[in-house]
Amino acid sequence: MNKIFKCFPDGKFKVLTMSYDDGKLPDRKLVSIFNKYGIKGTFHINSGLIGDENRLKCDEIKTLYIGHEVSSHTLTHPTIARCPMEQVTKEILMDRENLEEIVGYPVRGLSYPNGSYNDSIKKLLKPLGIEYSRIVGNSDSFDLPSDFTEWKATCHHNHNLMEHAKEFVSLYKKQYLYMMYVWGHSYEFERDNNWELIEGFCSYVSDKNDIWYATNIEIVDYINVLDNLKFSAKGNLVYNPSAKSAWISVNDKIMEIKGGTQVVLF
Repeated sequence: MNKIFKCFPDGKFKVLTMSYDDGKLPDRKLVSIFNKYGIKGTFHINSGLIGDENRLKCDEIKTLYIGHEVSSHTLTHPTIARCPMEQVTKEILMDRENLEEIVGYPVRGLSYPNGSYNDSIKKLLKPLGIEYSRIVGNSDSFDLPSDFTEWKATCHHNHNLMEHAKEFVSLYKKQYLYMMYVWGHSYEFERDNNWELIEGFCSYVSDKNDIWYATNIEIVDYINVLDNLKFSAKGNLVYNPSAKSAWISVNDKIMEIKGGTQVVLF
């Protein structure tokens, strides 16, 4: 029996992503640390609070997060499970519109403000153009989410971060796909006086040949590409109808399936 496994880009089997909320001034230092070590992050911003005390302004948001992802956190950060659905709709759509005006690309992700959500809000996201949303808490897991609208991170940076990092880096079984997802707020590093924690983490996990460093939306987009691959019944052919490449392992050989192409596997 031939063995076919889906892979992350370039045949990698691990992905690291970071997720930070609120768009406050300490994001400057956090982004500089990420950039220093080649780590990618997603930054969830309340556009209705831009420019308030200790928050970034529009001009800086446009440039600071280049190479990372700007995502929604609702317009004004209410506890949305308590709000009328009309208000929830406006909070998300207006935040998207404002952020898209700033960054110049579609904003397609969300983190629930105050960790507040319910099934009705989850069902609302897709019609509003939101393709994923992060919840609060720690999964202590490296599994990919079964539901991207209820995406729980591996850990907050104050929850066993280096223990998880060491386990993640040591993973070697390539028949699985692993994801380490870290969340938090950059102002917590100033509050707790522990910037060395995130710097040490980024240094430790950086520049690994088997890790893909990605934003939240890059993971969602790539998983969609993988899920859209069309294999023949015999398994010897694969067609990639997407625009972007996909990577698979065929009998331990890494193969790139370019967008719009059909490939004979064996």
